[in-house]
Amino acid sequence: MSMTQQAEPAVGTPPAPGPKETDGRTRQRSMTLRLLARPEVGVFLGAVAVFVFFLIAAPSVRDGSSMATVLYQSSTIGIMALPVALLMIGGEFDLSAGVAVVTSALTASMLSYQLTMNVWMGVIVALVVSLAVGAFNGWVLVKTGLPSFLVTLGTFLILQGVNLAVTKLVTGNVATDDISDMDGFDQAKALFASSFDVGGVQVKITVVWWLAFAALATWVLLRTKYGNWIFAVGGSKESARAVGVPVTFTKITLFMLVGFGAWFVGMHQLFSFNTVQSGEGVGQELIYIAAAVIGGCLLTGGYGSAIGPVFGAFMFGMVNQGIVYAGWNPDWFKAFLGVMLLGAVLINLYVRRAATRR
Repeated sequence: MSMTQQAEPAVGTPPAPGPKETDGRTRQRSMTLRLLARPEVGVFLGAVAVFVFFLIAAPSVRDGSSMATVLYQSSTIGIMALPVALLMIGGEFDLSAGVAVVTSALTASMLSYQLTMNVWMGVIVALVVSLAVGAFNGWVLVKTGLPSFLVTLGTFLILQGVNLAVTKLVTGNVATDDISDMDGFDQAKALFASSFDVGGVQVKITVVWWLAFAALATWVLLRTKYGNWIFAVGGSKESARAVGVPVTFTKITLFMLVGFGAWFVGMHQLFSFNTVQSGEGVGQELIYIAAAVIGGCLLTGGYGSAIGPVFGAFMFGMVNQGIVYAGWNPDWFKAFLGVMLLGAVLINLYVRRAATRR
């Protein structure tokens, strides 16, 4: 055999592997990009920036009691922002959420006082009314196919008028009577509006409820079949229905969750101040929606988290109280909210594009 003649490979010997081919479509993304893809990362960075800013601009924020006040303001927004965020992930939003809070408080107050009943009866009836309002919004939406903007705008106007008219008719005034001396008041106040001591600082119970609800909502979204349904109906309800997702049930229950949140916040307001002004609540729905949007939820649905609105609500509470502690004109609050909203939307847009860019 010639030395220049190459030996043939033995029978059965596998060919030598060539260079490994890579495909950008299946390449493992870095940890940074995976974090940026999370909807709450942008608002977390924004919340840290706002917090640091007011720590410098308003030194009194560093006091424990001041931070307790900030957390309290954040919790009253955040408790409602959570179900609103779930509803937005499901592709809808509710313009009646603000006045629904007042409707719930008025129902419990007037029913208890005018009928001289234990306040817990008023609380239970108010829960039923709040859930019924949410179910009505969801039922009308799925049966008619109308946009949630129109459906809930109609409910907003109905509740606003009913709140004022019924309160004047029943009490002869625009506010309900004081119920602080009625049976069951102390027990209800302990559940909805009490405080507890932490290192000499009084912390409202709503802060605990807020964080507990956020943990529960996160678990539902990420670990349950119902959470998958929420994302599915928000992405495309036709596709979701085609694969067996109960779209009607999911939409209606999401609106009922908003009703539950309105009931809880309404009970807090009632047992904090003992009385309710019937004209309040107008405009609060925009605060709840803005907190959810700042938290990374899309108005188009199918994207978001429950943690993001927690940071969004914290930013609202921080700005609201930070302006006061800094000694600035409180009229700037709305301007700050607008800047925060636009900034958060742009940051979230950039973060998502950066995370999905190949």
